[in-house]
Amino acid sequence: MTEQIKLSELLDQIQDTIQTRFDGEVFWIEAQIMNVKKQAQNRRCYLTLEEYENGNKTADARGVFWANNYNQIENFEKVTKQIFKDGINIICKVRVRYHKVYGLNLDIIQIDLAHTLGTLELERQQTLERLVKENPKTIQLFDGVYKTLNNRLPLPLVIGKIALITAPNSDGQRDFQQEIKLNKHQYTFSVSEFLTTIQGDNAHKLILEQLKLIEKSNENFDVVAIVRGGGSQTDFKPFDDYELAKCVAHFPFPIFTGIGHDRNQSIVDLMAREQKTPTKVASLFVERNFEFENKLIELKTNLFDLVKEQLENAKEELNNAKRIVKLSSPQAILDRGFAIITINDKIITDPKDIEDKSELQTLLRNEIIFSTVIKKTKNEK
Repeated sequence: MTEQIKLSELLDQIQDTIQTRFDGEVFWIEAQIMNVKKQAQNRRCYLTLEEYENGNKTADARGVFWANNYNQIENFEKVTKQIFKDGINIICKVRVRYHKVYGLNLDIIQIDLAHTLGTLELERQQTLERLVKENPKTIQLFDGVYKTLNNRLPLPLVIGKIALITAPNSDGQRDFQQEIKLNKHQYTFSVSEFLTTIQGDNAHKLILEQLKLIEKSNENFDVVAIVRGGGSQTDFKPFDDYELAKCVAHFPFPIFTGIGHDRNQSIVDLMAREQKTPTKVASLFVERNFEFENKLIELKTNLFDLVKEQLENAKEELNNAKRIVKLSSPQAILDRGFAIITINDKIITDPKDIEDKSELQTLLRNEIIFSTVIKKTKNEK
């Protein structure tokens, strides 16, 4: 009879062999994480580490973060500004561990954050380069600034009709609406809400759908605002999507974004007009209308000042004309010692009109002299 051993004895041997082979060793590996199950209360995370080549899975292994290394996940989310979730490619330090009940696991000790950040930035730069290359007439890069068809659209003098893309019952929705409705100048705005999920794996597709609805609505919106609430800054990846960024860059209404804070800038921000937060977007709309009102007041003041100045100038010219007319009157001429010669009550200004034996009336200040011409000679002096 063949010698038998217990399963546990065999697994003990496997465990001893693995422990002997890998005792004290750690390895850096690159893999894609899947089936992520975080247990924040217990500070544990279970997941699968997978490797792919040409779209085919070539290897996988169970991985686990124990409590003493759970802070690696927290640091990852804090630094990369994205959720630690399925589909992310990471480089991590692991230790091999085998248990006869739980099988083979890789204890994850450390995540290489520099690699993750580099991967995200590389993807982002590739998307930006593609946008410029495939849309050379409408998306251009000048001195580090992206000029697009959208962010070069002229803004209306007054902003009245706003299309708002945001998540329902979110901080972004509340902050924007509160700033718009309670503005200190008491301006009235018409805000049409297009509510959708703003973050998550399919957020870019949902936001794109809302933009298409706005374009097809036949509403002549002055501006479009895309806002998300503060607090959670863990996932801005949807706003780095190529198709969404391209749509924003070509959109027919000016788009303003308030989807992050000072340290965050998405590709969509670069294609539109970035204002960082929902409150700042709303404040900009209010202030633009305030600037227009001030310009109207200034124009009104300038117009009144100009009219007043013109009236004063005209009044002065009229008074000058009156003085000239008064000084040029026949009586004024007589008062200055001059005489007026008339023939048959017609004032004579040309001596040629005076003939020999003409009967003249010479008007002086206080008298009229009647005379007859007996001779005319030239005044040589």
